[in-house]
Amino acid sequence: MAMDILPLGKLPPDVLGLLLARVPADPRVLVGPRLGEDAAVIDMGEVCLVAKTDPITFATDEIGWYAVQVNANDVATTGATPRWFMATVLLPGGLADAGLARRIFEQILAACARLGITLIGGHTEITHGLDRPIVAGTLLGEVSRDQLILTGGARPGDRVLLTKGFPIEATAIIARERRAELIPVFGEAMVSRAAGYLTDPGISVVRDARIATGAGRVTSMHDPTEGGVATALWELAEASGVTVEVTVETWPIRPEGARLCAHFGLDPLGAIASGALLLTVAPESAEAVRTALESAGIPACELGSVKAGPAQVWYQGHLLPRPARDEIAKLFE
Repeated sequence: MAMDILPLGKLPPDVLGLLLARVPADPRVLVGPRLGEDAAVIDMGEVCLVAKTDPITFATDEIGWYAVQVNANDVATTGATPRWFMATVLLPGGLADAGLARRIFEQILAACARLGITLIGGHTEITHGLDRPIVAGTLLGEVSRDQLILTGGARPGDRVLLTKGFPIEATAIIARERRAELIPVFGEAMVSRAAGYLTDPGISVVRDARIATGAGRVTSMHDPTEGGVATALWELAEASGVTVEVTVETWPIRPEGARLCAHFGLDPLGAIASGALLLTVAPESAEAVRTALESAGIPACELGSVKAGPAQVWYQGHLLPRPARDEIAKLFE
């Protein structure tokens, strides 16, 4: 019997859902493994411990920086402060040298310093069968129980906001991984600008989350990683058990991202989009949150609103297609 080989990227939701259904409960685990939630929350009394793990598998350039940032994002979207980082660094056998290990270590330390995070340990090894390094990070953070925010917190009437535009991370990855190929097409200035998306506007949403939660009643937050903004909207809808109605006429797609995605035939909506914070806000707080973000130099766009109904995402009268995998996976096949 032929096997149905899974595509590159996240496990399909139906497969993952069946696996997660088998996980036993623990009374101290307030949020365990579930679709749409990217971090675990453990009851530690007045303070909750937030735990997140995520690998970096697409990017190779600045991989240590990526690993810290994407894990910190998912901790920050719970309202928590990222505190402690651990890294498993797998280097490709026959290709790695001490210089590669040193560069990744320096990238991790630089990203931790930028966010006030302490590196507390991990594991390193030279691994058989790899053609590039892989870094899997684990990040711990803390949040007061009364300030905890979940992806599943969206409620009917809430407004749906997105910061900075998209796809920031995909733009940086494509420009860095395909630089030599792209420069003759777009010119060195444009490719360098796209590669610079890693730090400007940057793939971190830690500051976005802090400003938003300090300005008004934020009901849910989510970091659009693999599968991009389209997948993130679906995950928010599923986690919250609501319908998301997108009414914005023009998606906030950043120009360099649009050009690079068009060049490779990729849909920006389905491309990895760390750097944009997806959040829902109580209607009476929407204007205050947008104003606070924009006053801090962080663009914020209102995408639409939350409605009562099944866990679905609608756009212009149609169900928004849910990506089966991240668009940039096509570049790594």
